[in-house]
Amino acid sequence: MSETPSLSVVVFAYNEAENVGSVLDELNAWLEKNRGDAEIVFVDDGSSDDTGAIAKRILEQRRCQFVRHERNRGIGAALKTGVNTAKSQWVTFMPADGQIEPEAIATLCQAAEAESADVVLSVYDHRADGLDRKILSWGVRTLILLIHGVALRSDGPYLFKRSIFIPEELPPDSFFLNFEFPIRALLAGLKVSTVTIRCRPRRGGISKSTGFRRITAVARDLVDLRARRLRSFIARTLGVE
Repeated sequence: MSETPSLSVVVFAYNEAENVGSVLDELNAWLEKNRGDAEIVFVDDGSSDDTGAIAKRILEQRRCQFVRHERNRGIGAALKTGVNTAKSQWVTFMPADGQIEPEAIATLCQAAEAESADVVLSVYDHRADGLDRKILSWGVRTLILLIHGVALRSDGPYLFKRSIFIPEELPPDSFFLNFEFPIRALLAGLKVSTVTIRCRPRRGGISKSTGFRRITAVARDLVDLRARRLRSFIARTLGVE
């Protein structure tokens, strides 16, 4: 086994004891068959159930790293912890709810190689999550275009060069990080590709990232990102970084 893995797959979970076992079993089997030198970085985001214990038991026999937050800090914080821990120069991620099949990893990696991309985003071919999710997705994309001037198509996990994902420069600990990083990549002129993947229903439990209130929070975060970008531009212009 090579010292440096070819790929780091960050799996983050918060109270997913109902799903994490089958998700990790499926991911393990796929990696052993297709990417045997990849590593799993499992981030337990402060779970109060048996999520962490189940993950440790399943992952003890394969190349992996296990990190736990003592309290629930959010998807963004979990992803940043995973990236800080990852050993590979290429990183992707999966939630532990079972909605993303491991085959999506192959789709992302193939696009990165074929198109020499720095970042590969994903959109879903179909997602039966109801009207609220569709309105949320449309509203967020519209706000991103109006506030930041970029057309962002991104629903699911993405693959990226670890060198361009700098956790210290990405403040959000929330779900909003999944918008901020792609927005910054597009604004920076990086080579960004987009692929289509499948999205399955959750295997169990309830989603922790739905609700109409989220669009209000995202709108606030988009305005804050715009303000942070403006302050950074002024600082660079005045030479007072």
